[in-house]
Amino acid sequence: MTVLQVSGLGFGYGANQLFQGVTFSIALGERAALVAPNGAGKSTLLRLIARELVPDAGSVVIKRGTRVAYVRQSHELPKVGTVLEAFLSGFEEILGLRRELDEASHAAASGTKEALDRLANVTDRYHLAGGDTLERRIEMLASHLGFSHEDMGRALGSLSGGERGRLHLGVALANEPDLILLDEPTNHLDIETISWLERHLAGLSSAMLVVSHDRAFLDALCPITMELGRRSFRVYPLSYSRYAEAREEDLERERELAERQEAFVAKTEEFIRRNIAGQKTKQAQSRRKMLDKLETIDRPEDVWARAEKVAFRFVQAPRSGDIVLDARGLAAERGGRQLFSGFDLLVRRGERIGVLGPNGCGKSTLLKILAGRGAEEDEGEVKRGTNLCEGYFDQHLGSLDPNKTAVDEIRSVRGDMNVDAARQYLARFRFYGDDTLRKVEGFSGGERSRLALGKLLLEPRNLLFLDEPTNHLDIPAAEILEEALASFEGSVLLVSHDRRFLDAVTTRICAFSGGKIELFPGGYRDFQASLSRPSVAPEEDGEANGDERSLEDGRSKRAVKRSASTVLTQAKGPESPLDKKRAFEAEKAASRALERKRKRVKELEEEIAKGEAELGRMREALKGDPGGDWEKLAKMVAEEQALAKRVDAAMTEWMTLGEELAAEDVQQGRTA
Repeated sequence: MTVLQVSGLGFGYGANQLFQGVTFSIALGERAALVAPNGAGKSTLLRLIARELVPDAGSVVIKRGTRVAYVRQSHELPKVGTVLEAFLSGFEEILGLRRELDEASHAAASGTKEALDRLANVTDRYHLAGGDTLERRIEMLASHLGFSHEDMGRALGSLSGGERGRLHLGVALANEPDLILLDEPTNHLDIETISWLERHLAGLSSAMLVVSHDRAFLDALCPITMELGRRSFRVYPLSYSRYAEAREEDLERERELAERQEAFVAKTEEFIRRNIAGQKTKQAQSRRKMLDKLETIDRPEDVWARAEKVAFRFVQAPRSGDIVLDARGLAAERGGRQLFSGFDLLVRRGERIGVLGPNGCGKSTLLKILAGRGAEEDEGEVKRGTNLCEGYFDQHLGSLDPNKTAVDEIRSVRGDMNVDAARQYLARFRFYGDDTLRKVEGFSGGERSRLALGKLLLEPRNLLFLDEPTNHLDIPAAEILEEALASFEGSVLLVSHDRRFLDAVTTRICAFSGGKIELFPGGYRDFQASLSRPSVAPEEDGEANGDERSLEDGRSKRAVKRSASTVLTQAKGPESPLDKKRAFEAEKAASRALERKRKRVKELEEEIAKGEAELGRMREALKGDPGGDWEKLAKMVAEEQALAKRVDAAMTEWMTLGEELAAEDVQQGRTA
């Protein structure tokens, strides 16, 4: 059932046309990714769908009665109230009864019969309205987003920016909407929470339109990818990674078709020029009429072309010593809470170490200590190697002065650059024309990130400390930074929640878990694989704090530690009611997802059969003589290629789903 229909949508600011002719529909259960470079209008399109803006052309139709949730990047929340009240904000009756219940509870402290009777009455009404059940569901949802039972009573004004973002997402999910619009939902989430969010959203029957720069998140969640351009809008029934490959093939084919037509037109015009006044005048006139009627095939719009012009190139730096950092006994405490203690780390030249863990565990604190920017009360010793040229990227972009222009920022590092040279350098980071003379305070998050990275790369570096460097970067910029770091000859320590980025860049993972820090060789996938491997027996456990100076020993001992804790947890006794509830909900979500897969397989089989039959008819027609009608032939070829692409995509999806269903059937057979 279609819940959203967008037809011929166009919008712009003055003479700046963002997009036009956007047409698509989304049905219940469909999850689509909306992708484009920063500044293309993705968030604007979501605002048009949410009816916060009025389009210049076209229409947006949302099925009557559809519950819509819009998760913005701005994290708009009420100014007063508690976390629980924010979660309940979509349930006016329950929220009203909750407030009435709080008032009655305070009044009942007087002990009068009237106050006690009122409390009993309000309590009964709250139970009958399903308030208890709703609160339990919301607390479970809140716990996955990092809010404890005690946090539910916190005032909204006490929340940090990251907490407000997670609460804003939770409020939308609590309302169980039919249509969800998600604008960068993974911002401020750690990897564990992002993984949970993927599973949770995949288990919902809602229609979803997702804007995100997290490629792994898009691949895991959205089987449909929509590309927004200034004059084009492409829809692919493919995940992001497959779309990225398919679009290159489409662009190449469309460029070739346009070039063939251009060559045909040039040849025809040359014939007309030579023969318009000669013996073949009638033929020349006939061909001119044919050209006048010919529908021009425009060269395809490559929406990523400009975004891919970012150039993150490192200035040649002197070679550092083999040992870059030797840290021993590192410890830090914040707000009366011990973040970590007794941590040792040896960093060698050429290593790229990724630091990951839950929000608030101390990742940025560790990075600052290693960079020599820690607090006075922090413990431990960090010995620095020889010939180091260090650079630090702050996720809060504190290195930028909001009152300076982009040119001023560049010249604050390199005073030898004149304005023209600074503007030429900024062009490498996608700052063109008057953008270079704008003040930083007016920049978007992506622009600020690119500028901060531009400043960092002005001077030779052989040791980089990067705290969330891909925050606000669009996909091409993140991929270009990946390539630059992967070929960087120096050493890198970075904090990130971007799994694809971590996997492409890192040679070692430094993971926070349960108040401890453990080291793993390889990228993110290797780290995940090591967690799933069976550990050695607990009695072989030795020294808990494995030092990478004997890495294999240390890794073995750390694996033992995890195994022991798991055994203890399993031996505690029967599951709690909350665990049973979570298991039941997970099983129910998995069952719904399985049923949707089976239904989709049947739909795909019918779609493939019809498509192949139609392709046969179209290909037979293409074998006939077009009679010199280039326009008709081009149109037939384009239609045949478009249908072939849809059938191939349907076949790929059918095969993938078939393999998944077969694997699940085998798994069920094993557990039966």
